[in-house]
Amino acid sequence: MTAERYTHGHHAAVLANHSARTAQNSAAFLLDRLQPGQRLLDVGCGPGTITVDLAALLDPGEVIGVDNVAGVLDKARAYATERGRRNVRFEQGDAYALPFDADSFDVVYAHQVLQHVARPVDALREMFRVLRPGGLVAVRDADYGTMIHAPTDPRIDLWLELYHTVARSNGGEPDAGRFLRAWVAEAGFVDAVTTATAWCYADADRTHEWGSQWASRVSEGAFADQAVASGASSVEEIGELSAAWTEWSTKPTAFFAFLHGEVLAAKP
Repeated sequence: MTAERYTHGHHAAVLANHSARTAQNSAAFLLDRLQPGQRLLDVGCGPGTITVDLAALLDPGEVIGVDNVAGVLDKARAYATERGRRNVRFEQGDAYALPFDADSFDVVYAHQVLQHVARPVDALREMFRVLRPGGLVAVRDADYGTMIHAPTDPRIDLWLELYHTVARSNGGEPDAGRFLRAWVAEAGFVDAVTTATAWCYADADRTHEWGSQWASRVSEGAFADQAVASGASSVEEIGELSAAWTEWSTKPTAFFAFLHGEVLAAKP
């Protein structure tokens, strides 16, 4: 069985990026299917910003976030308290063995999760198990193969190639967005609605933030350790890739964009 490791780790720059996610910018494809009172499970909830937004929309329905890292769940709980959200809670758990009864949720949501697991169909089958008949699964994942940038820089091209290598050695599929429809069907869901949306960084504030975050994520987080330890890169090359992101972030015409695949489907 393929070993799994989380490519991004939980460096401060990673958590800063994840904490900027909201229901509006990360779950818009789901929002018009939600109704107050529904019970929702957020698999791989991270620091909980999306989860808490969803809880506000579903109040008085219960929303539960699950993640496999205790430390990030502490951040999620603190954020829920800060927002005064009482219909949300967070539990540690495994996407392959969710700690919930069968047929117990109206909606299961997973954002940027399936790209990091070695057995995405098995994870989806577990989401299927905990959904009630007629319940809805909503999954969204990036597709790194769609990433484009300007001004062109061969070092950023090399970073993208290296990212694919490291992510796949960790058991994941960085181009997951394009495969979601097939995975959801194989897991037994029906009536799938498949869409794609883009994240675009094309103004000074956003390009500076994106480039600065990746400069840190490349050189200081789990990605750097994994790339060097596996022999896929070197400390010197990692330094060059980080510098490329820093330089790109200051360019007045910098542009970066990529697609996410999104699927809504039902349990029959």
